[in-house]
Amino acid sequence: MGISWNYDVICATGLPTIHILTDTKVKVTVEMGSDGEILSHDLAKVSDEDLLACSKEELVSRLRREESEKMSALIQRGRLIKEVNKQLQGHLLEIRELKAINQRLQEENQELRDLCCFLDDDRLKVKKLAREWQLFGHHAAKVMRDDLGGYLKKLTDLERLQDGLVKENLDLKELCLVLEEECVSRSDSSPGGSTELNLPCMVARDLGDGSSSTGSVGSPDQLHLVCSPDD
Repeated sequence: MGISWNYDVICATGLPTIHILTDTKVKVTVEMGSDGEILSHDLAKVSDEDLLACSKEELVSRLRREESEKMSALIQRGRLIKEVNKQLQGHLLEIRELKAINQRLQEENQELRDLCCFLDDDRLKVKKLAREWQLFGHHAAKVMRDDLGGYLKKLTDLERLQDGLVKENLDLKELCLVLEEECVSRSDSSPGGSTELNLPCMVARDLGDGSSSTGSVGSPDQLHLVCSPDD
């Protein structure tokens, strides 16, 4: 018996099923031999003389056997078809689940792409900011080095000026001491001019100890007073 397979869609379940279309023109008979061996014959190939030679009981028995074999084959094929339908339904459910998983994975992939783009933008911004801070640090360090060099130069000049002032002060102190000694010696040598020499000596003494508030050291009036009475 020939079998053709046809796949249709059932609207009630939405799942495909299999229908069997049988060709009734081809018939197969199964006979049991005396030794238990299965003998199959195609009734379409049996000649009319052979069929007429058989008795009615033999023909009926052959038809019954053919009918039972046909029913058992149909039942077996029905079971196989149910099994195939069940497997197809399982595969379809699996395909639907895989489609859902694929859709979810695509959405997660898109979210990850967006996140990667966002993180890449942040990375570029941070890189640019770090570059700007690096340039600012280099510029600030250069300015600080220049300022520090200027400050060190000014400090060196101030130290040199301070040393000069200290040396000048020492020279002025020595000069004041010499002038004071001259005033004292002249006052001792000329008693009549002691009154006139008191003021220059006092001025010289004031210049020497630094306690005078009459003027600054080296002013023109003080230099005039320090000179001898003869001048």
